[in-house]
Amino acid sequence: MTPPVFLVATLPSSDQYVLDGPEGHHAATVRRLRPGEPVRLSDGYGGLAECTVAGAEHDRLTLAVVRRTVLEPPRPRLVVVQALAKGDRGELAVELLTELGADEIVPWEAARAVVQWRGERGGRALARWRSTAREAAKQSRRAFLPHVAELHSTAAVGALVGRVVAEGGAAVVLSGEAGTPLAAVPLPAGEGELVLVVGPEGGLTEGELAAFCAAGARAARLGPTVLRTSTAGAAALAALAARTGRWT
Repeated sequence: MTPPVFLVATLPSSDQYVLDGPEGHHAATVRRLRPGEPVRLSDGYGGLAECTVAGAEHDRLTLAVVRRTVLEPPRPRLVVVQALAKGDRGELAVELLTELGADEIVPWEAARAVVQWRGERGGRALARWRSTAREAAKQSRRAFLPHVAELHSTAAVGALVGRVVAEGGAAVVLSGEAGTPLAAVPLPAGEGELVLVVGPEGGLTEGELAAFCAAGARAARLGPTVLRTSTAGAAALAALAARTGRWT
């Protein structure tokens, strides 16, 4: 198994580093890491430090830094527009999308979304999405933290789609009524971004679908079965990751 990952603001510049605070407490008290065990530090932007535990206290670890590396971000960049979902299904979607490699997750207040983010409630919900993405990135040993954007309206999602398509990328909107399967949708070459739009449990309205397609998105069906919004994006992202070479 690969070493556990802990997030730090900046990678250590010296050969020794003290991991304290919440991450240090988790490593020493919850994970109970002991001298000699491997640990990986990440800044969330592709920077990694391979370390070995040199000493352990009740709320911190002293680490010996073995090697530092900086990874290039994977291409194409994958952006998932995820409709708000009821209960904890939105956080489940964020967890799965993070584990499967989404580079950005955009919460979308679709017309048929059961929940709405308003005021303090919306702020708390967004904070939960961001916390979920952070923890899922650590669990899946990612070198890059996904960006969880502010809540988007349908107009804002349309503008995002239009910008990406204009810059040479592509956008796909999942729709069970689409005639084109996801496997047949043309994908961007090289550096272009790829946007995937996932609708709510009640489905997209005709107006939403028309607006996104007018901005340059292509509608595509995922398969013969109907998936929940919390899992549809993950299934589609896995297929796209394989097609684009992200999983080679």
